[in-house]
Amino acid sequence: MRDRPLSGKASLAFAATAVCLAVAAQAAEAPDGRASRADLARRVAGRTFPSVFQAWSPAEGVEGESRLRTMARHDLVFHGVGAFGLRWDRQPAGLATGIEPASIERGRAMRRRLLDLNPHIVLLAEIRYRDAHSGFLPDDHPYWRRKEGKRVDGWAEGNYFQMDFSNPDYRRHVARRAGAVVATGVVDGVMLDWWHDDEDRLALVRAVREAVGPDALILVNANDRQVPQSAPYVNGLFMECTRSKTAEDWARIAETLRWAESSLREPRVNCVETWYHRSREDLHLMRATTALVLTHSDGYGLFSDPNPLPTPDHRHDWYPFWEKGLGWPTGPGRARAGGVVVREFTGGWAAYNPMGGREVTLPFPEPVTSRATGRRGRTHRLSGPDGDIFLRDAAAGSAAPRVD
Repeated sequence: MRDRPLSGKASLAFAATAVCLAVAAQAAEAPDGRASRADLARRVAGRTFPSVFQAWSPAEGVEGESRLRTMARHDLVFHGVGAFGLRWDRQPAGLATGIEPASIERGRAMRRRLLDLNPHIVLLAEIRYRDAHSGFLPDDHPYWRRKEGKRVDGWAEGNYFQMDFSNPDYRRHVARRAGAVVATGVVDGVMLDWWHDDEDRLALVRAVREAVGPDALILVNANDRQVPQSAPYVNGLFMECTRSKTAEDWARIAETLRWAESSLREPRVNCVETWYHRSREDLHLMRATTALVLTHSDGYGLFSDPNPLPTPDHRHDWYPFWEKGLGWPTGPGRARAGGVVVREFTGGWAAYNPMGGREVTLPFPEPVTSRATGRRGRTHRLSGPDGDIFLRDAAAGSAAPRVD
């Protein structure tokens, strides 16, 4: 059976080359310190693969490494403003619409250090709008959402309370906060959690887009849902995939990712996270997640702890499977018999076999080395759910394999 190209973007490799050459000379900062659109496009398009992101919590299992160096392993990081050295200029912090001037230079120094370590890293600040801890605003503040006079519970694990983003004044307040953070030049945009299409959120994202300007990135956490009404305003989905136990779950994740890759604002920064089922040693699921992202998108992947654990969410190991080595894609992913999707890169191939897929034997035109097993050959077997990276000889030594 001949390979069938997947729908969506064509090769990032050709686009990356063109973008990098066209914009390299224009990658200066804007007058207020913000990265230019050209520089942001260069960093997103020019990175090599695999590409991993950090959702708040850092990677673990990298002994003897500084916090910044571990952060810089990731090509995209989102976190609260404090993680980037910034401090709100008023307390309680939820009242603030500006950043302390002294913290801005501290944040810019941190940004410069991260870019020295990883020239393609993208930094996003979470702007809380849906809920927050009790000290975020005064107890009697009108921005809290109330029912029968009492504050409404929000994120239970954090003992948070909801805020009333149906209030137009509060939406303007959130937008001013977003604009203030982006104006520091420390981050490349903002992340908005708990997202789906509704009237109030659409009004909010329009206000945020106006406040941060046309060039800054906006990432929203829509889980595995499509949000077509928000698409003109956002550059990426944080796909916090709370469901990954069935073949239908994985099919839905893939479909939403394909949609996001073709429908959102450019440059696109789609991020897919799945959770382990039994432990961090569910290496087949880690590889499946990584390979799904590699074969269906030019996005970022993450495999982490499940949120219901009593520990901080999104903690994860750093897996040798994630080390660079594939280079850039040379074309779109192609579907093969049995539901397997294979995509060629300058340094080899990525292959994804979804949950429910039968074991297949994959032929290659030259000897390649499996990053999952360390085996070299012209044919390799792949079960489902699983994924693998097959490196050409020149790239095969980029990381030691971790074997089940």
